[in-house]
Amino acid sequence: MEDFSRFQKDVVEHVKPQHGTTTLGFIFEHGIIIAVDSRASQGPYISSQTVKKVIEINPFLLGTMAGGAADCQFWQRNLGIQCRLHELETGKRITVTGASKLLANTLYGYRGRGLSMGTMVAGWDTSGPGLFYVDSDGTRLKGKRFSVGSGSLFAYGVLDQGFRHDLSIKEAAELGRRAIYHATFRDAFSGGTVSVYHVGPDGWTKMSGTDVGELHYEYYPADPVANPERHGGGEGEIFVPKKREHEMKAEEKKKDSSPEAMET
Repeated sequence: MEDFSRFQKDVVEHVKPQHGTTTLGFIFEHGIIIAVDSRASQGPYISSQTVKKVIEINPFLLGTMAGGAADCQFWQRNLGIQCRLHELETGKRITVTGASKLLANTLYGYRGRGLSMGTMVAGWDTSGPGLFYVDSDGTRLKGKRFSVGSGSLFAYGVLDQGFRHDLSIKEAAELGRRAIYHATFRDAFSGGTVSVYHVGPDGWTKMSGTDVGELHYEYYPADPVANPERHGGGEGEIFVPKKREHEMKAEEKKKDSSPEAMET
């Protein structure tokens, strides 16, 4: 074969799978919240509704999956091995900065070879909470709020609207859960269950795992008789006015021009 490198690129383009997901992470006063969905798709086909998109690297470190499921699972488990080896060699737990750098260096070595990954590495070390975005191009970004995947824009909308640094753990977990739910509602490639994790000084804890179908009826209860004006549910309820001004004027005009009004 004359141009093998070009052939490799063409093959990657031809077999490149279509995939989607929604994952998010943010730092607040009491630690870090990580929230993810669980749907795996292959183009228009939903291949699984029960994918675990949070990789538990060690008791203080979490990684998220977006992109190719096999790529993310393999390389983040490989990161877990590297972190454990570091701990055995130095006698100290690896920092979040160090773990994210290990993953970025590994992925940079495979850049251009068809990997598809957009991950977050979140954890707690001696310097406090840390959150990094790492992708298959070797990009590594430190931040306080990230959302990755096909539904990330929808999640960002809810996250930006409801975020406060002084949220309680319960409020922050609910914000993450609501953001992922709304992304699954609008993005066909996201769905399944919403899993929420909290990372604190004592390590990570799984807060909840809820089916998005149940969340839909929790946030938008079908209860028109008991509360006909409700348009939303849970915290931050939205109420719609009974009638808009132009509708009321149109109704008054109708009444004035009706035969009964003319008779009186």
